[in-house]
Amino acid sequence: MSHSSHWSRQTPEGSALESNWNATFAAYQKKYPEEAAELKPIITGELPAGWEKALPTHTPESPGDATRNLSQQCLNALAKVVPGFIGGSADLASSNMTLLKAFGDFQKATPEERNLRFGVREHGMGAICNGIALHNPAGVIYVMTHDSIGLGEDGPTTHQPIEHIASFRAMPNTLMFRPTDGNETAGAYKISVTKRKTPSILALYRQNLPQLPGTSIEGVEKGGNTISDNSSGNNPDVILIGTGSELEIAAQAAEVIMKEGKTVRVVSFVCWELFEESVLPSGVSARVSIEAASTFGWGKIYGGRGKSIGINSFGASAPAPLLSKEFGITVEAVVDLKIRTILSI
Repeated sequence: MSHSSHWSRQTPEGSALESNWNATFAAYQKKYPEEAAELKPIITGELPAGWEKALPTHTPESPGDATRNLSQQCLNALAKVVPGFIGGSADLASSNMTLLKAFGDFQKATPEERNLRFGVREHGMGAICNGIALHNPAGVIYVMTHDSIGLGEDGPTTHQPIEHIASFRAMPNTLMFRPTDGNETAGAYKISVTKRKTPSILALYRQNLPQLPGTSIEGVEKGGNTISDNSSGNNPDVILIGTGSELEIAAQAAEVIMKEGKTVRVVSFVCWELFEESVLPSGVSARVSIEAASTFGWGKIYGGRGKSIGINSFGASAPAPLLSKEFGITVEAVVDLKIRTILSI
């Protein structure tokens, strides 16, 4: 018997089961109209009108903060307006800022609550999320809250994932976001919530950094967004490309080079998978990428004449400013070792 004939035998049984379920739901809908009205969009994936307006927005005058804290603001804002929006952690919700504060723990006796306690087992947590997504289907957002050498004294063994960002970007059908501030974090959630068949990963940092001028929720949709540019005719002398906590370094390096009479475009490359070519004009080959992680993969972005600032070794245990200097993730290193080399200043 062929595979097709074997599985085709299951079609009538499956159709009958579906018809029975639809009839049961119709009866439920008639008896409990309010509850059914809330359940139906959870099943279909339909989002409430204007749900995205609940996401917080920021200005450069807003207090600086860690993106994992800003992420928690987004999570709790979304939980208030998106039915069925649930969360959880490997028993670290209060520490990694993933707790939905308005809700308790999801348990047998409290099925209406929304915080899942997965236990200290990240692999199991991912497997459970995959199962939930397959059943519904539902979108899954993975919140990574220990980003790069900015963790300093916590050390390289468990808390400095130099290679992880590149590996996430290599995964098919996955959106890997590395937002730089509050607006970009909110933008990442705006996209991720709508992706029911594409999981998203948010790589976040825990050191406090400023809200940068030029970032926006809408800019994240492009994957790569220009946050500053003093050139004209879409032809800057050099393009600086940063992600996450290193976008501030790119912006500061641009200010130095602008004072030397050069035109500079600064691009936030928050999500490679959503990247639009327009922010990197093909006629501008002088490009520098800045990311405190493995440089693997960046070559296709900065091209043959470009340069990359990154880390191609394991991290170390020391205060974050000392590590940044040691690994060359500084404004001075970007300007002196990379930009001036490209521009021959």
